[in-house]
Amino acid sequence: MPAALPRTALCQLLDCRLPVIAAGMGGVARSELVAAVSAAGGFGFLGMVREPLALIEREVAAVRAAGHTRFGVNLIPAGTDAALLASQIDLCIALRVPVVGLFWDVHAPVVERLSAAGITVVHQVGSTRAALEAQRAGAQALIAQGVEAGGHVHGRQPLAELLPEILALADVPVAAAGGLADGRDVARVLHQGAQAAVLGTAFIATHESFAHDVHKQHLLAASGADDTVLTEDFHINWPPHAPVRVLKSAVTRGERGDPFASPRTVIGEEEGRPIYLFSTDSPLRSMTGDFDAMALYAGCGVGKVRATEPAGELVQRLAQEAAAHLALLQEPEPEYSSPVCYAPEFDRQRDQQLATQLNELLEAERAGARVTLETARALPGGDALRALVDAIHDDEVRWCGMLLRALRSLDAQPSTRTGDFYGRAMAIEDVRERLAFLNRGQGWVARRVRELLQGLEREELRADLQAMLDGHQGNLARVNERLGLAAPAR
Repeated sequence: MPAALPRTALCQLLDCRLPVIAAGMGGVARSELVAAVSAAGGFGFLGMVREPLALIEREVAAVRAAGHTRFGVNLIPAGTDAALLASQIDLCIALRVPVVGLFWDVHAPVVERLSAAGITVVHQVGSTRAALEAQRAGAQALIAQGVEAGGHVHGRQPLAELLPEILALADVPVAAAGGLADGRDVARVLHQGAQAAVLGTAFIATHESFAHDVHKQHLLAASGADDTVLTEDFHINWPPHAPVRVLKSAVTRGERGDPFASPRTVIGEEEGRPIYLFSTDSPLRSMTGDFDAMALYAGCGVGKVRATEPAGELVQRLAQEAAAHLALLQEPEPEYSSPVCYAPEFDRQRDQQLATQLNELLEAERAGARVTLETARALPGGDALRALVDAIHDDEVRWCGMLLRALRSLDAQPSTRTGDFYGRAMAIEDVRERLAFLNRGQGWVARRVRELLQGLEREELRADLQAMLDGHQGNLARVNERLGLAAPAR
């Protein structure tokens, strides 16, 4: 019997069979694509960013008419006029849309209002800060988006670095996005702990996507990640400093003028709406114009997209390839033993003990990351103490990710618990007193890591743990200096 992909907790939350999600790409992801993905067992988001209410209502009705009750609508508050956004949210609630996907800055009131209406909120994020903010606002699932993603990219970390950091901190299911294009990619992120893979570029090239054929042909012609670029050239319709990953073109090479100094030039039209050069519009079936000068969105996995195919067949192929590759990744190493050789059992006991110690550190670091995030919010933006707390937070997040990777290398289950230190620290209202308490926690972690290093037999972990120890000792010294405290005894 062929291997099958697991039905993860995120699959259960979204009520889909396979951990494969079609991204809610604006303009491209409409009812035809979402229905095809759903029919094949995946989950799809309608890309309804800045779309008029009539279109949202029509697309939702079309998905339901195709027999599907579980699907998502993707909205982006930061890229939408406030009045239109409020109307879109009202409509989603009135239509009883089951899932809403959000992206870019975390707008807590939007998350809270949708959640209060019984809608499942999935928030895509590009940093651990945004992940914690979205989770705190009430998001029930997260999508970790690596910098390899096509379209708008909010973070700057590669997925391989960002995913373990978010997994180590999140209390809700996490999906992975960014440069994923084939079954091996899906298997890789599932093996790393993600509960679904989110793909965009591969679905743009399907028959059911609303992308224009010119866009699809450009994707098929691309050879790989080097054909893409992260740029701010396509900026009209969005807030400033919102980079997008697109295929390289005359626009990205500067051959069509200065994106920020040239007068607005119409290069296309969609049902009476002008399409401007340097806008975020990508070529759609409903458009006419100079498609090569539009935003040709593509992620770093574009070189793996080799043909247009039905979306349902793509989902099934991804699932089959991923299941086969995941089975290889999860295959246990053979044990070589004899009646008089107990080394494998001894190694297991040693690794279990090490995993217990690492999980204890992970719980402490997760608590520290949350304390520093909450504390930073209470300090003014330009304050030197705020900068120090932010730096400590970034360190705590880094060590959370490192510890999670170490635990997975031991085939151990990472703890999902946040240490009791978080509650005790947040009960201290005075920020300086809280930081002094935080430093005592940093000192405790440093002592435990030092003890762990003394008897550590796994050399591959030694450098990471030594860096963690050095980082904590440096933070201890900086906080003590800032607060005017005596250095702790080592």
